[in-house]
Amino acid sequence: MTHTDVLILGGGLVGTTLAIALDAHGLSSVVVDPADPAVTLAPGFDGRASAVASASHHLLDAIGVGERLRGQGCDIRSIRVSDGLKPGKLDFTPGETAGALGTMYENKLLRRTLHEAASAAPLVAMRMGARATEVTRDAAEMRATLSTGEEVRASLLVAAEGRSSPTREAAGIAVARWSYDHRAIIAAFHHERSHEQCAYEIFYPAGPFAILPLPDDEGGHRSALVWTVAERDAAGMLKLGERGFLAEAEARMGGFLGALSGLSPRSSYPLGFHHTVRVTAERLALVGDAGHGIHPIAGQGLNLGFRDVAALVEVLVEGKRLGLDPGDAQLLGRYERWRAVDTLAVAAATDTLTRLFGVPGRAASAVRRFGISAVDRIPPLKARFMAEARGESGALPKLLERVGI
Repeated sequence: MTHTDVLILGGGLVGTTLAIALDAHGLSSVVVDPADPAVTLAPGFDGRASAVASASHHLLDAIGVGERLRGQGCDIRSIRVSDGLKPGKLDFTPGETAGALGTMYENKLLRRTLHEAASAAPLVAMRMGARATEVTRDAAEMRATLSTGEEVRASLLVAAEGRSSPTREAAGIAVARWSYDHRAIIAAFHHERSHEQCAYEIFYPAGPFAILPLPDDEGGHRSALVWTVAERDAAGMLKLGERGFLAEAEARMGGFLGALSGLSPRSSYPLGFHHTVRVTAERLALVGDAGHGIHPIAGQGLNLGFRDVAALVEVLVEGKRLGLDPGDAQLLGRYERWRAVDTLAVAAATDTLTRLFGVPGRAASAVRRFGISAVDRIPPLKARFMAEARGESGALPKLLERVGI
């Protein structure tokens, strides 16, 4: 029988970060994930890259992961937004002393770094290649039997299993969801001209065409691509040869990065929205995509998960100081109230942007370009948008601030 403070089901980026953060604050956890590390940590497993907002990076710094990542990402020093290639743009460029808006990391680097940090943490027990076959929760504790035969008892169960969380479904937590009938094509490529640490978001009726800066390598300048296309067109785009695909991409960006080359293996995933009516139940908390899934239009999905982690850890640490166990209903109630407003606000904003930029026609495009140009000329409004991009708006958990807890 294994006793721990928190049992985390799901060892992805959010679940593993939670385990490391709990360890840094004296709370123990067992992380259970059915994936085989030999597969998930392989170089070719996940070709995606993520923008870690500056506030989220404070969390990684506070738990020791930031130091492990140092020098391996690419700072985002500016963001440019446009409606297609038409005149009018919106530039977000903080002052020299303000620091980067965020940092781009390849997911395979994040996954490997977090796995290594969790494996070295004294209060984290990794149970990879296993799953919970039986879970019970009551007023006293939660108990789980793993596929390995191990029994685990904990004060709190955390579901970090992603969009199709079986723990959420078993708890009967209702979910609002819909599909955008779009698919995101993910890739990376080399380009002739430097990206100058700028992230580009070019909006087309089918969805955003995002070019995200990556560190240069031996092949030269490099960027990640998140290309949203209609579901009906995705298969054809994926069948294009490298030359044809890069020619289409170069046309979408107007050639401002010069000639493209060195296309990485492409992958794709369907785009949808889901949001749970609540993120807690008896001795249960949801984090990351188990509680909310949004369109990647603003690159905030992973950052929302990190905000969940920071809020939950703060609640649990303060509860520990008061002598409360991690599954106490008062603590979960505070986590519920804290995250409900923030996740719904971000989810609603990204859904609205997706629909606004997806309206076809010249009139709609003219209105969008007028709005973009207007925001570009209003410094206070731009500052507000930059705060959102940094993840520094609203009531921040202390781990998202520079001081930590």
